[in-house]
Amino acid sequence: MCYNPDAGDGLRGSVLICSKKFISAFLFFLSLSLCINSLTYAKPYTVIRGTVTRVSDGDTVIIRPFSGKLFKCRLYGIDAPETARHGKPGQPHSNAAERELTNLILHTTVDVTLTGDKTYDRKVCIIRKMGVDINREMVKRGYAWAYKEYLKAPYASEYISAETEARQMRRGLWQQMNPMPPWEFRRRQH
Repeated sequence: MCYNPDAGDGLRGSVLICSKKFISAFLFFLSLSLCINSLTYAKPYTVIRGTVTRVSDGDTVIIRPFSGKLFKCRLYGIDAPETARHGKPGQPHSNAAERELTNLILHTTVDVTLTGDKTYDRKVCIIRKMGVDINREMVKRGYAWAYKEYLKAPYASEYISAETEARQMRRGLWQQMNPMPPWEFRRRQH
């Protein structure tokens, strides 16, 4: 309870001062919380807008930025079934994953978040179409694994939840009893 000796016997003055102190403290903690959250989820990444000109497989596309050169984009945080290449066999559902990604974004305008990472001459990216995280969508639809080894907050929990949902609903590659993750498939190919 707040006490104001100058308010006399009027409770109104005490309540007013108490309310002002409460509001000030509340606003301070709210602004502190927002600062901490913005630091936690701050994304120092570059975001560009462009068109998807080609889909190479279930987790790689070619982007034509509205300003700049074409580049190859590896979707961050996911790993789709390996496609057949160079005389090596592919995995089940690899063609379906490529088709799904094609249907989602080929020849459309997307926002591409560049993480700053590269792998095999590909920029690692998060692709959004009309605000929808396409990387996460591929996992949710059952056409890719959440690539836990490389996931960071806040994407880790989102992508892992999407994979759990796809598994439970037996979507896409989860129609198989125990599909082999692409990283294991690649290791066995070498």
